[in-house]
Amino acid sequence: MENREICHCMGVTYADIETAMHSTEKFSDVLETFKHVQEVTSCSTGCGGCYNDILEVISEIMYA
Repeated sequence: MENREICHCMGVTYADIETAMHSTEKFSDVLETFKHVQEVTSCSTGCGGCYNDILEVISEIMYA
């Protein structure tokens, strides 16, 4: 997958989200994983318009 930017306000890319997810021991819940990714990357803390896109990427990575 190309390394596209998901959160434009904070410049967070698909790869940034994937890296943040793998910095935790486990991820089984999408919303808990979102909170962790948000802490690490600051995604979805600007306008919040990427919230659903971030959840979609997290789900895609979790269930790939």
